[in-house]
Amino acid sequence: MKRLIVSCLLLSAALMMLMTGCTKKKEVAGIAEVREGKPVPDITVTSLTNTPLKLSELKGKVVLLNFWATWCPPCRDEMPSMMKLNSAMAGKPFQMVAVSIDEGGVPEIESFFKSSGYSLPTFTDPGGEAQKAYGITGVPESFVIDKKGVLVKKVIGPLAWDSSETISFLEGLMK
Repeated sequence: MKRLIVSCLLLSAALMMLMTGCTKKKEVAGIAEVREGKPVPDITVTSLTNTPLKLSELKGKVVLLNFWATWCPPCRDEMPSMMKLNSAMAGKPFQMVAVSIDEGGVPEIESFFKSSGYSLPTFTDPGGEAQKAYGITGVPESFVIDKKGVLVKKVIGPLAWDSSETISFLEGLMK
């Protein structure tokens, strides 16, 4: 019995070391290492009309990259403020890129927009590559990217995107 317990403990320790080693390996390799002040990974996402958008094509604009899901209450809570922000930024060098991580894809997103009355410039990430590139651990997660493609701010959780402070901050990045 004592041998069994010792064996289980050793096996658990070995598994922990293996798991820790994998995590460190990813960090060393730079996977999902998105930091403020550094250029962001270039990703390609797909619009609801199946048009690809490459993030690097938006250089010259301030970008709000937001990862969200229809089933996420905090995502739904911040959506009206995002819609107001998008409207306030119309005609300015600004682009909102709302990436839905819903597994149901376009039909699920369109159904949500129809029933909720919400609407955002929404894209999908069917293979999860954008999520991996940005190290998304939950939703909502947002990234404010300057005109040169450098991450200025990462926001985990919902935010009042239409607040005067946020709008002033974004407008300052456009200068």
